[in-house]
Amino acid sequence: MNKYIFPIYRTLVPKILRTIILKKTLRKNILRYFSSLPSGQIDQEQKEVIEFLEANPVRIFPYHFYDNYSEDSVEVFKDGERKLHYVIQDGKRLYFKKRWGVKRIKRAYSTLAMEQDIESPHRYLTCSFTAGKDDVIADIGSAEGNFSLSVIEEVKKIYLFEHNREWSDALKATFAPWADKVEIINKYVSDHDDESHIRFDTFFKSHSDVNFLKIDVDGAESNVLTGCDTVLRDGRPFKIALCTYHKNHDEEEFTRLLKGYGFNVNASHGYMIHYYDKKIQPPYLRRGLIRAVR
Repeated sequence: MNKYIFPIYRTLVPKILRTIILKKTLRKNILRYFSSLPSGQIDQEQKEVIEFLEANPVRIFPYHFYDNYSEDSVEVFKDGERKLHYVIQDGKRLYFKKRWGVKRIKRAYSTLAMEQDIESPHRYLTCSFTAGKDDVIADIGSAEGNFSLSVIEEVKKIYLFEHNREWSDALKATFAPWADKVEIINKYVSDHDDESHIRFDTFFKSHSDVNFLKIDVDGAESNVLTGCDTVLRDGRPFKIALCTYHKNHDEEEFTRLLKGYGFNVNASHGYMIHYYDKKIQPPYLRRGLIRAVR
């Protein structure tokens, strides 16, 4: 869309309608793109997505497990003492930002649960890629901390990296029962050091017990990896769960990078359609994450 027309379009057309138009247009583009390819160039997982899109609208997760999740089924509770809302995840309290209302929490947690469905391309762990009693995790981009909460009782220690201080009270409340094995760092993990950023190489100098990285930072994953260069080069055993759906070529670039460091790398099963990315381009379908082990 013309850069001069777009601001007018955003002003006149409500966001919900713009999203509907975007998804309809993207669905047509995806189907047109794959119909133009020889069938031998389309893998089985891509065919599954195409079959889904032929009968359904575009979704972040173009699979039927999506229908198993509804925000209406999420129960939200209030902690009167802390003045925070929470949900119950695996029998444990997961707290949310103080300013978030019940409706927003329901919507958010429904998405979080969907992301970690056993069939989800965004699922961090599998039966063969797990976190155990000897693991020390750096949860980079922890947000509300649902991943760390899911493994807190199985692992040795967790460092939660979350720059958004609105999450601080919620994280402290969520992990209060395990305060002896959780540390919250209010910084971005990036490719430089300053008041609000830290390279993981810098952090590792005084925290060399970390052996598991979970990285989900809304498209800044390449900066995190740049700041991990020394650690990744030294050859020690390591596990990494790294999101690759935010940008077009992240899966290929990160896979090549980590293999160069001596990691065995596997992509998650299935694809995501990250339609929030205005720069999305063919083939449109992106792996949710890669899992690397050395």
